[in-house]
Amino acid sequence: MVFKGQAEYSVDSKGRVTIPAKMRSVLNPEAKNTFTITRGFEECIFLYPLDQWTQIEDEIGGLNMFNADARGFVRAIMMWADEAALDGQGRVSIPKPLVEYAAIDDKALIIGAFDHVEIWDPDRFNAYLNEQPDDYETLAERVMGM
Repeated sequence: MVFKGQAEYSVDSKGRVTIPAKMRSVLNPEAKNTFTITRGFEECIFLYPLDQWTQIEDEIGGLNMFNADARGFVRAIMMWADEAALDGQGRVSIPKPLVEYAAIDDKALIIGAFDHVEIWDPDRFNAYLNEQPDDYETLAERVMGM
């Protein structure tokens, strides 16, 4: 299962946004058409398929809770986490605190990010891209180069 691509959708008054069909189509049956939705990085929202989230919980469970950074991370990711099942129209409902955190208004940019989906305010995402110090080629070389 790999999520890729991007799409922009409207967010309705109840905070529901459509997950693109091509992203829904790669969900494993074990995910039961359900995501765990939580705070992401760079002020976006992360959606992990339920089966993928189970693996993340296993990793989190292995953290040393005697370490203050581990405790802080667990609090930060878990306090925002909630389940979000796809409705009959392929939408998920974004909890109000996450809508506020990510400054989502009437539009949302849905991005496939390999093992999860990210939801961004389109303007915030463009600002994020413009703030990046390296161009795509430099970043690719630094991350993927030998």
